[in-house]
Formats: sequence, C-alpha cells, structure tokens
Amino acid sequence: MVSSVEQKILEKIDDTNELKSGAHNIRSNGESISRSTSRTISIKNKEDKSGIDVIIQPNTKNQSVHVPVVILNQDITDTVYNTFDVGENSDVTIVAGCGIHNCNAQKTEHVGIHEIFIHKGSKVKYLEKHYAESTGKSQKIFNTKTTIEIEEEGSLEMELVQIKGVDDGNKDMEINLHNNARLIITERIFTELEQEAKSNVTINLVGEDASAQIVSRTVAKDESKQKFYFMMNGKNKSRGHIECDSIIMSNATVTSIPALSASCEDAELIHEAAIGKIASDQLMKLMSLGLTEEEAQETILQGFLK
Repeated sequence: MVSSVEQKILEKIDDTNELKSGAHNIRSNGESISRSTSRTISIKNKEDKSGIDVIIQPNTKNQSVHVPVVILNQDITDTVYNTFDVGENSDVTIVAGCGIHNCNAQKTEHVGIHEIFIHKGSKVKYLEKHYAESTGKSQKIFNTKTTIEIEEEGSLEMELVQIKGVDDGNKDMEINLHNNARLIITERIFTELEQEAKSNVTINLVGEDASAQIVSRTVAKDESKQKFYFMMNGKNKSRGHIECDSIIMSNATVTSIPALSASCEDAELIHEAAIGKIASDQLMKLMSLGLTEEEAQETILQGFLK
C-alpha cells in the first residue's frame, strides 16, 4: 500500500501518468512495496544482491516499465542493482526516478547501479529524475553508476533530471554503441545553497555509423558547485556532438569539460561549451511586462531548463 507521502514523492519523480498501466516495481526504504508485470515484461528479484532483473521480450511495443525509488525519514544508504534487458525490435519506455523525503534523519543516500542491454533494432526512451525535500538540515545524496550496451540498429533517448533538494549528486555512466546505433542524452540539473553535482559520462562509438548527442543544461546558484566531464570516443566511422550550457549566479562554481578522442579518420566529433550569467536585456524585457526581478529570473531559468 502506497502512503500519501510516498504518493506525493512519486508524482515528483514520475509524472508520466502511466504507472498503473505499465509494468512497475516501487521500492520504498529498501523494500519492494508494489509490483506488476505484463505478458511480455517480467520483473524478478536478484538472487545474490539487492535489486531486480527486468526482462523485456522481443517485439514488445508501446509498453512502459516504472522502477521508482522512495526513501522516507531514514538514516540509510540504500544500494540497489538493477538490470534491464530489452529484447530485439522492441519499443519501450523506462522510468527510473528516485525521491527522498527527509525531515529528521541526518543522512539519506541512494546508490543506484544499473546495467542496460538494448538488443538489435530496439528503441528505448529512458527517463530519470532525482528529487529531494526536507524541513530541516539533512544530507540527501544520490549516486548512480550505469553501463549501457546498444546493439546494431538500436536507439536510446535519455532524459536525466536533477531538480531541487539534492545536496550531493554523482552520476557515472559508460555507453557503447555498435553499428548504426543511436544515442541522445538530455541532461538538466539545478543546484543552489551549498549543493554539489557531478557528471562523468563516457560514450564509445564502437560500430560503423554509430551516432551520439549530449545536450547538458544546468543552473548553479548561491554557493553550489557543479563539475561535468563528457568524453566521446570515435572508434569507427561515426558522428558525435557534445553541447554544454550553464547559467551561473551568485558565488556558484561550474566546471565543464567536454572531451573528444578519435581513432578513425572517418569519425566526425564536435563539442561546445558555454558558461554565463542571465543576460540583462532578457531581465529588462520581462520586468517591463510587470514582473519583479526575482520573477523574471525564475521565468528565464525555467525556460532554460526545459
């Protein structure tokens, strides 16, 4: 049974409105509290460690898998190992958000270790949101480590979002793309106060005509710190593009390092990065319409992170 507080957190990290119709596993305070499967999607507990195996049969179309994690008022480090195996010629959505509601615990940490196998010709959309809230001083920490294999003609579209409340977020990811595989990553991160966020993403364009694109948009306020390292390796005839844009405010610090490496003369790789403040003409235009300076800033930031 999902409590009202758990439901509130679930709505923050999974707003697709498909939870009841798709296969799902809801994890709360280290235990599964709700699970459903479908004819072509199975979810089973791992036998040797905490976590689940999600097996999606070949030719599964227009179905979704939701695996949200919720932690409520616990001094806990919740570590989970999840494996997703997407059969050939499937078209599915995976939603894997995590939310913390921490009012009185000193430190709450979620560690997510994921493996994703996308087999030949499959199309996957992967959505991951991290959200935390508290009424007092507490540490809310998210650490994720993800390895992904995209086989021939497979595609993956990832939307990675860290919204308000996360004190320390660390993302470590390595992705291998084979012949004609395709990847698009959209990352959106917001930090304020003394929060920190780090991303370390490595993309290996292994197969011929593989392609990848990363678009990272972040906002850093107050004393917060952000550090991003994106490496794209062109190991065959391939195409890759990295785009990093950040807005910095107050005394925040942003370090953005897009990197390219090619070991094939037919690899076409591009990167660009920009860090700056909100343009004064944008503020003036919105303030001329009756918004206060704070309201104008918030409107610009919301549009930037869409």
